[in-house]
Amino acid sequence: MNYILFDQSSTSHLHSSSTMPTRFGGAVTQDWEPVVLHKSKPKAQDLRDPKAVNQALRSGAPVQTIKKFDAGSNKKTAGPVVNARKLDEGTEPAALDRVPTDVRQTIQKARLEKKLSQAELAKLINEQLKVVQEYENGKAVPNQAVLAKMERVLGVKLRGKSGK
Repeated sequence: MNYILFDQSSTSHLHSSSTMPTRFGGAVTQDWEPVVLHKSKPKAQDLRDPKAVNQALRSGAPVQTIKKFDAGSNKKTAGPVVNARKLDEGTEPAALDRVPTDVRQTIQKARLEKKLSQAELAKLINEQLKVVQEYENGKAVPNQAVLAKMERVLGVKLRGKSGK
């Protein structure tokens, strides 16, 4: 049985007497220290907090810093893959293919026939205005996904051997 005894003379002293009957000869006293069975993990936002990072560095804990490239942007275009062996063997600089003149002119004509501005075309194909300008100026490196979107919106053929 658990008994809590109060000392009448002083309220600051609290005595606890706890005994449990056992199979063994003597009484067993209980350990009243808290036991944490499931400790919650720190949240990801807390781990990114500069205070938490500094505290981990001071305590000597391993801290890993990762920079996310192109995070929060809508960049889907990747540069063309150039064989690394060809780059090693070749002494001349590798020139990237640009948009051919006939494709560039076809884009401009089809856009003007549909009475679209470059900004409107860019909005329709979910690309930046700069991308459309580069394609029409012939400075862009051809990307099949962007060309496919332009074909769909403009209603002309930009890829393939026929060219139009």
